[in-house]
Amino acid sequence: MGRLDNKVAIITGAAGGMGKEDALLFVKEGAKLVITDIQEEKIKQTAQEIINNGGDAIGVVQNVTSEEDWKRVVDTAIEKYGKIDILVNNAGVSSPTPLLETSTEQWDKVMDINVKSVFFGQKYVVPHMIENGGGSIVNISSIAGLTGANGSGPYTASKGAVRMLTKATAVDFAKHNIRANSVHPGIIRTPMTDDLMKDDKMKAWFDSVTPLPRLGEAQDIAAGVLFLASDESSFITGIELPIDGGFTAK
Repeated sequence: MGRLDNKVAIITGAAGGMGKEDALLFVKEGAKLVITDIQEEKIKQTAQEIINNGGDAIGVVQNVTSEEDWKRVVDTAIEKYGKIDILVNNAGVSSPTPLLETSTEQWDKVMDINVKSVFFGQKYVVPHMIENGGGSIVNISSIAGLTGANGSGPYTASKGAVRMLTKATAVDFAKHNIRANSVHPGIIRTPMTDDLMKDDKMKAWFDSVTPLPRLGEAQDIAAGVLFLASDESSFITGIELPIDGGFTAK
């Protein structure tokens, strides 16, 4: 029996990277999915890949900073599957710009994509979870939400906000059997970091700050997200789960 049998999940930013790995693992464990991304062609391809392999998914184009898009995504999930059990707020943007070089427009973009999207997702999904008798929210933060990151003030601020919004949500809705937890990936091999790994100095830094003798893979994050989404973590809420190879242990 799958760990997510009869569960319906919304996963944002699922066209590639960690979000896609979440989706592929969730389907293997029995979930029905509404997966979203701003990249139309890629999200449709991911949904079709899931369907071709016997899974049940619908791909929806979404700008996670748009309140109207969130309403449409939630309506789509309810119309197709009748409920929402799991929300994974995975969509996000990196911003390595130093604080003093950050424009107001850059600051707003990072906060909108990384924080406002989580607010909107919870705002429109939680009422359906209450009606359904409970649910699990997994918000993807970062190790930058736990420790300061050099030259990346806006990004660090946004991921710290995700961490604390998650805790507030956990406290507010525990009485409705809704759990909310945050996941804090370390340095994970994705298309974005693959580009950075071409720089020998950057690769050496990545290797030096991760105590375990390898970088993380998207599947490592998906395994943690699956645990928090499933009933196996039914007495866990309000935590931050670092999946970072020991980065924050130092």
